[in-house]
Amino acid sequence: MAAGVPRQTLAALPAPPIRRLTLHNAHTGESFDGPYRNDAGPIPEAMAELSVFLRDHHSGARIAYDVAVLDFLGAVMARVGATQATVLSAYRTPATNAMLARTTFGVADNSQHLYGRALDIRLDTRLSDAMEAARAMKRGGVGWYPHSGFIHIDSGPVRNWTLDGHGIDHLLSRIQQMLMSNGTLSGPEARKLFAGRPHHPITVRERLAMQRVVAKAEFLSRHH
Repeated sequence: MAAGVPRQTLAALPAPPIRRLTLHNAHTGESFDGPYRNDAGPIPEAMAELSVFLRDHHSGARIAYDVAVLDFLGAVMARVGATQATVLSAYRTPATNAMLARTTFGVADNSQHLYGRALDIRLDTRLSDAMEAARAMKRGGVGWYPHSGFIHIDSGPVRNWTLDGHGIDHLLSRIQQMLMSNGTLSGPEARKLFAGRPHHPITVRERLAMQRVVAKAEFLSRHH
């Protein structure tokens, strides 16, 4: 017994609550509904079930999922009163992540999804409130995708970003205006970048290249 603490006080201390999640997988149609952590820690059987539930649906590969991101999700859901969440993306193999990076803007080359530490989720209501709550918690990364209607959370370093789906057209418009006006984007690299715009959603690398071109052009225009 701890010194100076009466026995009845110790006995009255509440045990850590059982934590549970109700999840639906948008790609497989599967569900998880039950506790995953109790007063002894993560429940091995539940974590094994979640490893299957959160598998890479492209390849079927699975990984032991980080309980910290599950705790993060549970805390966010509790904060906004959400009773269930839809999982849009969980574990990704390197091959799946590379494929998505080639075809979908916003996929990081070294994504936390590769390590079983990230979830892209959608809630039925109060999604923007959930994003704000997640960012206030400072428990990891929080990405906000309002145009696509989901948030990303992970148990990696604390950082925030927003991708609204409209920035690409604005960026391309600026490049085109500079090409047609003051000539600061007359170099072959810039013209090739604009003329060769891919028909699929651009990758992070392509957007960064565009941003570098625009930044260079704006610098040159200010120093003519």
